[in-house]
Amino acid sequence: MKKTITITLLLFMLFLAACGPSQPAEPSPTPVDVGAIQTQAVQTVVAGVTQTALAMPPTPTDTPVPPTITPIPTPEATATATVNICDASAFISDANVPDGTQIAAGQAFVKTWKVKNIGSCTWTRTYTIRYGYGDRIGGQDTYLSTEVLANQEAEISLELVAPKAPGTYRSYWRLFNNNSYAFGEYFSVIIVVP
Repeated sequence: MKKTITITLLLFMLFLAACGPSQPAEPSPTPVDVGAIQTQAVQTVVAGVTQTALAMPPTPTDTPVPPTITPIPTPEATATATVNICDASAFISDANVPDGTQIAAGQAFVKTWKVKNIGSCTWTRTYTIRYGYGDRIGGQDTYLSTEVLANQEAEISLELVAPKAPGTYRSYWRLFNNNSYAFGEYFSVIIVVP
């Protein structure tokens, strides 16, 4: 009889298992303790800071002494090196045809500037005055007519022609050495054609 009851129970259990739900039941979510997670994060940071502090050498706890201010002695005057510039010029004045002069349309004229050689090299006759920018006013690049020694003043001239249309014309010219390097200031020609 025991055997029959065991078999019956076994069959009953199989029957119940066969009649049970066809899909497994969803697991219930585990509740999350946010406070526990935050506590664990803080403990991790504290442990890292503690390890860093233990790795650093100890600092003295003595009261710091402010540094003593020592005056810096004033250096004695010494000779300074001077720069030796070979080619340099300075504008002194318009020797003729000052800027703003009226010139008749189509009239040829000569513009002359007074300049100074402020460099250490002599300007030879292979030096030129060349067009820089603005209105060309019929001028051509021109060789210097004389040598100009260092620290000497000279007059540099250029042949020009006033344009035929009325207006104000501005032309700028510059010195070039025998190696075609520009130097010094630009020299201006500003004329008014009535």
